[in-house]
Amino acid sequence: MSVNVLRTAEAWWVETGEGAVRITTSATTTGRLLADRDAIDAAVSGGPAVPVESLELLSPVTAPCRVVAQMTNFASHAKDSGMDPATLPLTFFRKTSGSLSGPYDDVVRPAHVRLLDYEVEIGLVAGRTLRVGSEVGDIADWVAGLVIANDISARDLQLPKTQFYEAKSYPTFTPVGPRLVLLDAGELERLPELRLKLTVNGEVRQDMPAADMIYRPVEALRTLAGFQRLDPGDLLLTGTPAGTALSAPPKPVEMIGSLLPAAVKWRIFFGRQAKNPRYLRDGDVIVASIATGDGAIDLGAQRTVVRYA
Repeated sequence: MSVNVLRTAEAWWVETGEGAVRITTSATTTGRLLADRDAIDAAVSGGPAVPVESLELLSPVTAPCRVVAQMTNFASHAKDSGMDPATLPLTFFRKTSGSLSGPYDDVVRPAHVRLLDYEVEIGLVAGRTLRVGSEVGDIADWVAGLVIANDISARDLQLPKTQFYEAKSYPTFTPVGPRLVLLDAGELERLPELRLKLTVNGEVRQDMPAADMIYRPVEALRTLAGFQRLDPGDLLLTGTPAGTALSAPPKPVEMIGSLLPAAVKWRIFFGRQAKNPRYLRDGDVIVASIATGDGAIDLGAQRTVVRYA
């Protein structure tokens, strides 16, 4: 049975039918908490509860940690980006854990960023150490639970520099939570049924089941085991569906652009993108939610407001 873990500045909590029950633990990091499963189970059994609404929730994934992300891992997103899902390799990039923020914190756009985008994603939280050379069979052996994450991206930095680290690593560029949902093996098998949804000011921008993934988590973990260690509490982001503000230009425009000098091409491209109203504006309200259709697995909903620095 799934267990919903919450975090505040002063404590860890388990969400129950009566409210939030404090976990009696000395753990200060997600990794340490996951190692104290007896304390989590004791809180599940009951205790004094407070209303969840009374808590000021933080990201249930603590920093520092590794934040690894899959690139273009939903078929719909690949097609929206002008790529063929059948030909895409399994690739990754890194984000700094300094980008982690809470599920209700503001998303702050740096003053020099012009094109701010959103990407709702399922985050896998490592439950045990994945060493280089580890053999991955069942993801339940390695994954403790799931979280909602929003991979905020500065497109005007990402694209011309052809690297993701800077464009996705500013503070508040990875809102996480509200819940860390701990799942058993049977529940993790239902991951493809999870539906990712993101709205901006009430307008649905992204809405797609995880079954649209090109590479499933077990494939990602097997590949990572070839070169990247993960420890308990580390975070793996698994890609986003179609609907981001950024999309591929029409093929004729793309062909013409490929013939232009790089400086000219990017000037024209960003001039067009600046007219795109789907990029995040000051005061925009982003709501991201992930759940199965029957609600048996529900990662909750995060609500963040965009603020310009």
